[in-house]
Amino acid sequence: MEFKDVVRKRRSTRRYTGKPVEKEKLRAAMELALLAPSSKNTRSTRLMAVTNLDKVHALSRLRDFGSSLLEEAGAAIVILGDTEASPMWQINAALMANTLQLALVDQGLASCWVHVGDYLTIQDNTDSQRSEDYVKEVLPEIPEGYRVLSVISIGYADYTPKPLPEYEGPERILFVE
Repeated sequence: MEFKDVVRKRRSTRRYTGKPVEKEKLRAAMELALLAPSSKNTRSTRLMAVTNLDKVHALSRLRDFGSSLLEEAGAAIVILGDTEASPMWQINAALMANTLQLALVDQGLASCWVHVGDYLTIQDNTDSQRSEDYVKEVLPEIPEGYRVLSVISIGYADYTPKPLPEYEGPERILFVE
């Protein structure tokens, strides 16, 4: 698939068939994602593939909105940042997450970014648990010193997402000459 087709085909997919995702496809996408740029080449991002469907489904409760799609996903990849390796760990992790989502399209898979960070498991309830702490409870394998930026839901879409909106015009692209 040509790069321009991969970019055009990538959509946030929120409904999956529930079919498990093959580890070979996950590994191929993750290996490509490792080529993403990072500040000063610190390579501060780690990827954790979750193929145990009980744990993937448990991750669907990391927030009270926006994460339920993990209940039907066939896998998930947790985007981790090493805070000691780079103060830019969040930007590095976001670059890798984006590259990962494009690589997943190339593998014939659908995905969606689920924000973790400092969100609460129950929005607007300051007494609720931080979503990152919840993820670390579900996945005690996360190494010490790593923060969770996001969880990428992965699977086979059970629908065809709408195409991207038409090009909006020149107001989004600026040239300085």
